[in-house]
Amino acid sequence: MKNKKITAENPFYKYQNNKSEYGFDIPDASMFGMLKISEKSHPEAIAIDYFGKKFTYKKLCENIERASDAYYKIGVRKGDIVTVLMPNTPEAVISIYALNRLGAVSNIIHPLSAEEEIKNYLASCKSKYALCIDLCQEKIEKILDETYVEKIIIASASDSMPIALKLAYSLRNKCKIPKNEKYILWQDFIRDINIKSPEYFPTEKENEELSIILHSGGTTGTPKDIMLSDKNFNAFGIQSVLTLRDVSVGDKILGVLPIFHGFGLGVCVHVCFCFGACSVLIPKFNAKNFGSILRRHRPTMIFGVPTLYEALINAKGIENLDFSFLKYAVSGGDTLPESLEKKANDFLIAHNSSIKICEGYGMTEGLAALSLSVNDAYKSGTIGKALIGNKMCVVEPDTTNALGANQEGELCVSGPTVMIGYRNNKEETEKALKLHPDGKIWLHTGDMATIDEEGIVTYKLRIKRMIISSGYNVYPDYIEKTIEEMPEVSKCVAVAVPHPYKKEVAKAFIILEKGHSPDSFTLDKIKKYCKKKLSSYSIPQEFEFVKEFSKTPFGKIDYVKLKTQN
Repeated sequence: MKNKKITAENPFYKYQNNKSEYGFDIPDASMFGMLKISEKSHPEAIAIDYFGKKFTYKKLCENIERASDAYYKIGVRKGDIVTVLMPNTPEAVISIYALNRLGAVSNIIHPLSAEEEIKNYLASCKSKYALCIDLCQEKIEKILDETYVEKIIIASASDSMPIALKLAYSLRNKCKIPKNEKYILWQDFIRDINIKSPEYFPTEKENEELSIILHSGGTTGTPKDIMLSDKNFNAFGIQSVLTLRDVSVGDKILGVLPIFHGFGLGVCVHVCFCFGACSVLIPKFNAKNFGSILRRHRPTMIFGVPTLYEALINAKGIENLDFSFLKYAVSGGDTLPESLEKKANDFLIAHNSSIKICEGYGMTEGLAALSLSVNDAYKSGTIGKALIGNKMCVVEPDTTNALGANQEGELCVSGPTVMIGYRNNKEETEKALKLHPDGKIWLHTGDMATIDEEGIVTYKLRIKRMIISSGYNVYPDYIEKTIEEMPEVSKCVAVAVPHPYKKEVAKAFIILEKGHSPDSFTLDKIKKYCKKKLSSYSIPQEFEFVKEFSKTPFGKIDYVKLKTQN
């Protein structure tokens, strides 16, 4: 494809303004409006590559506008919450921006969520409309009558695949769609629309209105709806453009991180579009195929959790691949072990790359990355400095009392990407977002860190008992409450145990009620209940029946000892 219309200068550089509060101005625009700025600058550049099917920025925007008309036709209006239950596919990205164009809200959830979780997500937001991957249709069908949903658009991972791949996929994955007026296939949904939808243009305070809902356990592990705005996403886009200035039109980001995560939607999609780069969308990552993906696409940027770099080191078929094409490799979502960092950097050097792995820090409540060890802020073993526009401090835990340089305390962040709050949860919002003596609202992360005299942040440990499994947040409290719902269970404690690839997974220690035996029948019943109630990545990989839990000298549960108990 000829790229005569592509310009090298990023249009978002013009928003840099050292006199403004954040060091840059945030335009009055929706997420879709930001995408249009890129489209006008380089319409023929490739925005999405999906198994070889490519969308230019111009074609992507045309598809978004068409989908926007389709959503408008079925009744979606400004402020409506539409649930998106999809992996990384063009239809998911197109829908999120189409809904944003209308001023509607995308409630994005994990397609591997359990039936009960899906029902709760749909019910809590009173979604009347949903976009669902066909592989999840059976779960939706079982809980549909217990929700407010009036129309479900069913998409397939094969909808945008080239014909040969589409046929192969269809033979392997056959899903029967119910003959019910509530269901409509994606291809039928966007056909013969014959209506034009109005575009919503947020200005000033409207930029801070709710536009995206993502999900997290917050500081307690109980599922919460994280409210994010156009301002959050667009500020993050400009932060990234001004931080990673080596990125330009035509670069490629490997879109492995899922869109139901702030890291995935924020970096691999929205930031990618602000760069004018191409997002190579991967709906399901398979470490066995990583080598062929790298050979085929030669991405200039890789963003991933530490286990992705384990997969990189062990990838097959890339022994002689020259990695000089790689501009940035960023690790986030979990701490990067020193041994893995060294192995990954040695691997890159051996493959003719001049870069080193950059470690970042972020959380969905702050959209995605909040700090990054890169360029002048690079320092091995740290999470670098706060991104432009962000401020970081450490405080005494459970207070707003700021500590000095190199003192360990709870890490707090203030900046334009910090969430609006938790939807319909004032109590938890007030725990996470606190007014400090400086008059600013700060996000309390629940993580311990130090900040040195130069502003370099070193992550220490999690205050909360969160487990991070292959980059997914797993909340022990939620696992425990779920298992304790069973009449057979008296008490449950979940802890992290090592895993060779996922780094850590959940293990459940269970005390049964009197009269119930710790046998295979009871264990199978608990496993089936977990499968129904918990996301697949949250289901404990190990179960152990015990008569009592290890205790500390102070009579509290000894989580450290349980982790090492066999």
